[in-house]
Amino acid sequence: MYQGFKDLKVYQLSYKLAMEIFKVSKNFPREEKYSLTDQVRRSSRSIPTNIAEAFRKEDILNIL
Repeated sequence: MYQGFKDLKVYQLSYKLAMEIFKVSKNFPREEKYSLTDQVRRSSRSIPTNIAEAFRKEDILNIL
């Protein structure tokens, strides 16, 4: 049984990937700082965030 969303392999992998994308995007051209870089970073962070949110909602449904 999972204690929390951080125990999920899919969350761990998506979080690791988001951190790697953040590191790689540091090397994007300066002129892309506020458009492409921001969009890539936000989209990569949304994956683990959505997994965590779904886990919490499912957990709440199980309590009810």
